[in-house]
Amino acid sequence: MTTAGLIIGIDESGKGDFFGPLVVAGLACAPSEEKQLAALGARDSKKIADKRLLTVDKELRAAFPHVIVVLSPEEYNVRYESIKNLNKLLADLHAEVIARLATESGAVRAISDKFGKTELIEQALEERQCTLPLKQLVRGEAIPQVAAASVLARAAFIREMQALSDTVGLPLPKGAAPQVDEAGRELVRRHGVEMLRRVAKLHFKNYHRVVNPRLAI
Repeated sequence: MTTAGLIIGIDESGKGDFFGPLVVAGLACAPSEEKQLAALGARDSKKIADKRLLTVDKELRAAFPHVIVVLSPEEYNVRYESIKNLNKLLADLHAEVIARLATESGAVRAISDKFGKTELIEQALEERQCTLPLKQLVRGEAIPQVAAASVLARAAFIREMQALSDTVGLPLPKGAAPQVDEAGRELVRRHGVEMLRRVAKLHFKNYHRVVNPRLAI
């Protein structure tokens, strides 16, 4: 692996899922190594089946510098209750990943999938005294490094979801659709409302429908 001209790609997983953590991942790769990313199967994680995704993730982590930050539901709820803004929370996690990976890899710039106001991540980086140039792109997964980061983030999310499902003895579905509410109500029946704090994001509308089923009518 070359260290010349490394570019960091950053992406997240879990922000639209009631159950599970929020994950932000970054991967550093030089332009000359982008073909290797493609050869390993790195592309937009939404287009890869879970089983294949976990294999690609393992190979990417073995081959390239990376940082993965997993914010558990419990940690997520505490931090969200403090700032009441998901994009600010995401920006802080992105800045953490960029700053750590820039230090560890010596990367020269970073590219992120755009999710909110441009200045959010820039301010978070400034607070960390990280001056690495950052470009934020809509549909950033078209950039190989961002696509690879999306694989790492999604794979970490899948692993954490499986661990949480094993802990509660109930398959926890992804997303925030009606079947997610059903799983939430079954979880409450088995373990009580307080368990939701350990496995779910409490500011989602799903939470209110789960604890007050009349809202779902």
